Amino acid sequence: MKHYLFTGIVVSTLFVSGCMSTTNNTQRGAMIGAVLGAVLGKATGDHDKSRYAWGAAVGAIAGSAIGSYMDKQEEALREQLSDTGVQVVREGDNLRLIMPGDITFATNSSTISTSFHPVLQDVATVVNQYEKTILMIKGHTDDVGSEEYNQGLSERRAGEVSNILTQFSVNPTRITLVGMGEYEPKVPNTTDANRQINRRVELEIHPLT
Repeated sequence: MKHYLFTGIVVSTLFVSGCMSTTNNTQRGAMIGAVLGAVLGKATGDHDKSRYAWGAAVGAIAGSAIGSYMDKQEEALREQLSDTGVQVVREGDNLRLIMPGDITFATNSSTISTSFHPVLQDVATVVNQYEKTILMIKGHTDDVGSEEYNQGLSERRAGEVSNILTQFSVNPTRITLVGMGEYEPKVPNTTDANRQINRRVELEIHPLT
């Protein structure tokens, strides 16, 4: 079963909505990020029974072996995704794949471009070889349009990436989906070029420990 966090995030953000009218975008983003961190902590905590079931089935990675395991997965992803436009970022023992919206989706759409399906198949090929990891798919938008619309669009885009990965045999119990809306921009939404950078989906890969 997929682990949809959208409802939890939206409900949690209501807690801080009263403060939003007096804060700027950076401050609002930080507030949303704090709420998101709490929600994600719960989703990957002791109550996530299906995640534990998956971990029990494939086994966790011993502490001393995590670095080497993620090194090999990083190398495989960089090889598979070279010249695709997808960035592979290493962050400690985690990996992050940044999928720009201009190569992933049509404008203002959550339908994945058919030309991008082979790229997601390459991603699936690698993550299926490295089963001792869990995946978090995060959808992002720019700030054009209403917050509600952007939230929904980010959720749909994350969901579509997940749907394609599961079609390529990625086990859905490994996947958590998050819609970030417009609240985690990579760069300020001050130009069309910057907004294009912010329209993206990111896939985080975390080792099972």
